Amino acid sequence: MSEAWKIAAVQMDCELGQNERNLSKMLNHVEAAAGAGARLVIFPECALPGYCFDSRGEAWPFAEEVPGPAVESLAAVCRRLDVFAVMGMLERAGERLFNACVLVGPRGLIGSYRKIHLPFLGIDRFTTPGDRPFQVWDLGGLRVGLNICYDGSFPESARVMSLLGADLVALPTNWPPGSECASQHMVATRAMENTIYYAAVNRVGEERGFRFIGGSRICDPFGNTLAAEDSAGEAVLVAEIDPARARQKHIVRLPGKHEIDRIGDRRPEFYGTITAARTAPVPR
Repeated sequence: MSEAWKIAAVQMDCELGQNERNLSKMLNHVEAAAGAGARLVIFPECALPGYCFDSRGEAWPFAEEVPGPAVESLAAVCRRLDVFAVMGMLERAGERLFNACVLVGPRGLIGSYRKIHLPFLGIDRFTTPGDRPFQVWDLGGLRVGLNICYDGSFPESARVMSLLGADLVALPTNWPPGSECASQHMVATRAMENTIYYAAVNRVGEERGFRFIGGSRICDPFGNTLAAEDSAGEAVLVAEIDPARARQKHIVRLPGKHEIDRIGDRRPEFYGTITAARTAPVPR
């Protein structure tokens, strides 16, 4: 029998190039969320440095190695409060720059993810595409996979993590205008089609003429909305999730007459085209 988890999604504003201020704000949110009973706190994409940098050189001083000072500060709070957190940041790895997020817990850094699908927008114009396969981490009863923003538009991303056993996919994001459909429909679809919980956590505010729309949402394995903030204001969404529901893939609606299993009923022998190598670059 699995244990229910309370999770918090922090829809927040952050300041471009103000890592210390943004980190302080996140640590305060972790304190408050833990006080309200949350065991996992999720922050937006690039919540640590901001997003709308105009060059790689401008962004570089605000990137950190993983683990690094911000991860250690977050880990110290998680250790004291016995909670877990997901934080969006920029990662330096040698000469490479990644749009990344980290998963941190009471024992420190658990794992990290580098954004695989990069839109032509903000810092993603200058970062290196993620070079690691999708992964799932077990927090001790809750199995979590990570994506970042544009990754959510590629259904293969969540499907792979579902096949790896994810109960929850966390999607830190920076949705600008034009992304309303992702908030209103994509989150529920990814949850429903994989029979998992899905938490999209957007930021708000403005940077260099770009406005961020909010619209954070947490959905259950049937695609039902558990918590949402459709405004463009700061907010904290809280939901209780039960990993056992995400692990019950065979859904019986009418025994012997209406049963579905979106994982077991797959026909991967017909999906080869999806994984065929791209033969020509896509115009940008």
